[in-house]
Amino acid sequence: MYDHKTRLNNRQKLFTKLQYEQLIANGRKRDQNHPPVVKLFGGACFTWLLSEIDPDQPEIAFGLCDLGQGTPELGSVSLAEILALRFPPFRLPAERDLHFKAKGRRMSEFTDKTSLVGVA
Repeated sequence: MYDHKTRLNNRQKLFTKLQYEQLIANGRKRDQNHPPVVKLFGGACFTWLLSEIDPDQPEIAFGLCDLGQGTPELGSVSLAEILALRFPPFRLPAERDLHFKAKGRRMSEFTDKTSLVGVA
């Protein structure tokens, strides 16, 4: 389990403060079809569209994950595991897409895609 300082540091690497607050707020209303708040990517084809963070377990996020196999899956993901990944050839970490906007689309609209690669 992470301490508060570790969680804060990890959050700052993946999300802005505003995004984190929205992810937590969405996590308090888990039964809704939220729009993705943030898009993370790594390497040539790893993509995560995250819509919620569990307020009781803030190291667990929920969203649509595409690990480059063309079969995105909706489910929970460990933020620690995303942070630990390094992508070839330069061992770069996962990054936040600074230009991503859901444009009013809910998560269910993204689940219909066959692959998230190239989703803007």
